[in-house]
Amino acid sequence: MEERMISAEAHGLEDSIDQSIRPLKLEQYIGQEKVKKNLSIFMEAAKMREECLDHVLLYGPPGLGKTTLSGIIAAEMGVQMRTTSGPAIERPGDLAAILTSLEPGDVLFIDEIHRLNRMVEEVLYPAMEDFCLDIVIGKGPTARSVRLDLPPFTLVGATTRAGMLSAPLRDRFGVLARLEYYTEAELAIIVSRTADIFQTSIDDDAAGEIARRSRGTPRIANRLLRRVRDFAQVKGDGTITLTLAQNALRDLQVDALGLDHIDHKLLFGMIEKYRGGPVGLETISATIGEEPDTIEDVYEPYLLQIGFIQRTPRGRVVTAACYQHFNLEVPN
Repeated sequence: MEERMISAEAHGLEDSIDQSIRPLKLEQYIGQEKVKKNLSIFMEAAKMREECLDHVLLYGPPGLGKTTLSGIIAAEMGVQMRTTSGPAIERPGDLAAILTSLEPGDVLFIDEIHRLNRMVEEVLYPAMEDFCLDIVIGKGPTARSVRLDLPPFTLVGATTRAGMLSAPLRDRFGVLARLEYYTEAELAIIVSRTADIFQTSIDDDAAGEIARRSRGTPRIANRLLRRVRDFAQVKGDGTITLTLAQNALRDLQVDALGLDHIDHKLLFGMIEKYRGGPVGLETISATIGEEPDTIEDVYEPYLLQIGFIQRTPRGRVVTAACYQHFNLEVPN
């Protein structure tokens, strides 16, 4: 029992830290310039017409700021945000309870919206289109449908797998925005900003080093900063210098390209056991002991982006660039 309580407290602490570093206004949000520019126009137009913002679908790899952006949309529109996730809405009644509790103009944020089951989706369609809810009362021949009016609201859906959304659901979103990986310069600004919030001194070179190893992802950049800050407090004077950052990241097993020990395990597993591939996803999963979905959603996107693996009809293949990174001879 005590262990569970400690775990819950630690989880709550991490959540509170994440909340404290999230920007609250669009102008404070770093990166994603095209998305920001378009959203600012859509929100301004909606406010001028005194209407709700159209439903928004945010998609892209994990950790790029979809939840943060949804909070900013609510703040900029001057409304409240209700947050839930696809797996948490198990029955149509669960969704009905959430929708009927909304105030006019509220933002309903559904994370992992691709994991909504089909019955829940059917309830969501009229809610999104006509702001109404169709409820079936009774069973069999005596069953009848009752339509309840809902206050106008904005649904913001977030997903890492836009392709898994059903076409009818995807087509009901008026604004579709893809979030891209961040540049090193943008991540360095994010690292410096977070360090200021933490009241931690950091050199520009150290911020750049953390940014370079963050896989283009703000969530990873902030996580690495928190761990490097621990090293600075214990092994230094609290200031994060370039040398301290490099030593800390080495101890954290994060290499110069941001590859961690799981990436190394995955790549070396393919190289040493299967001569670089082609290897199927299930085989890789069994080899390194990670779930296929975790490999596909968390690790593969970055390895594909930097050109270390390729997907082929026969499976995954390690590229020459990967061999060169590890100073290995490319097999014939």
